[in-house]
Amino acid sequence: MKTFTTVDELIACVGQEVSTSDWIKIDQEKINQFATATGDHQWIHTDPIQASQGPFKTTIAHGFLTLSLIPEMLRTALCFPPSSMAINYGLNKVRFTNPVPVNSQLRGHFYLLEVESLKDPQSQVVNGFQMIWKITIEQDGASKPVCIAESVVRRYH
Repeated sequence: MKTFTTVDELIACVGQEVSTSDWIKIDQEKINQFATATGDHQWIHTDPIQASQGPFKTTIAHGFLTLSLIPEMLRTALCFPPSSMAINYGLNKVRFTNPVPVNSQLRGHFYLLEVESLKDPQSQVVNGFQMIWKITIEQDGASKPVCIAESVVRRYH
């Protein structure tokens, strides 16, 4: 885990891979819970018997499940200066570059693209900062990443 105590320390890391998260196991229970939460019960995700006859020979995680793991990966990879609030502001780019078979282990590599000060619209006083992270999510043992995304995160004082 990489710990930052100041925003200046963070700014010094722009253009670098900064940290790697812990591994997260994608088991069938996690896939089924995501299917229930989103209503996406497609057989390639939730039916191991039918999926065993399909193109991947097993169930696979939803792409959006993989994407939704970024906050957990961020929590185990990076520690930021204290703030009153952090929000996911959005995503600039997302690609699901490889399927994630059930029981895979995933982790994220965090590359800092940009840090920008945020100003209060009324007072124009700096009240936080915005970061853009390129996150490459790898599957243990696979030669190709499963997801590449640019995540925009804001932290407020």
